[in-house]
Amino acid sequence: MNKKNIINSIKLIKFYKFINYNLIYNNKAINRYKKDNYKISGTKAENLDKLKKSILSLNNCDLKKHAKNIVFSDGNPNSKIMLIGEAPGANEDEEGLPFVGRAGALLDKMLTAIDLDRKKVYISNIINYRPPDNRRPTDEEIKRYLPFITKHIEIISPKILVLLGSTAMNALIGNEVVISKMRGKWIEKRFGNCKTSVIITFHPAFLMRQPAQKKMTWIDLKMIRDKKI
Repeated sequence: MNKKNIINSIKLIKFYKFINYNLIYNNKAINRYKKDNYKISGTKAENLDKLKKSILSLNNCDLKKHAKNIVFSDGNPNSKIMLIGEAPGANEDEEGLPFVGRAGALLDKMLTAIDLDRKKVYISNIINYRPPDNRRPTDEEIKRYLPFITKHIEIISPKILVLLGSTAMNALIGNEVVISKMRGKWIEKRFGNCKTSVIITFHPAFLMRQPAQKKMTWIDLKMIRDKKI
């Protein structure tokens, strides 16, 4: 087998592992309490700390009142790839980290398929507190938290911004677009002083409900992998 065929075989194996991945359906969260101590600049660390404190001090927020923990971020603050989801679920609320439940297990598999992991990306959500019963955030809640996630993006200053699902897309791109038409396209967008390349793909929770869409997500993942950072 020549080198080209070997490379193509490796890519095919990764794809089939991705689309056939069998999730373990239980409510146990992935334990990520053991965190890596990333060396980040003083200014970035100070700005992230200031942003987190601003969210913690937010008043008149019913989500905050009923949540156990703030879910701020996970991953490497120095990464040039930032992923943004919708809002924390029960496992995330319990652990205080994004994507640690079943959707998080699938997200990890998606990252592995393109030779990434949580040490190579940075992850957050549009909303930092769990909505009751894991419901979708309301427009009012999204509007309240939008300045925080916008500032979060500006602080991390990623070269690639991956929006997972329609809630993240509508919040940061606009309500006039639909994910079926917008996914798999690069959009150049500025958030404060950060100019970044945005790509939209389906949320892992959606893929668990609609596994046939994994083939479209695989296209999006390869675009992320192939884009030069």
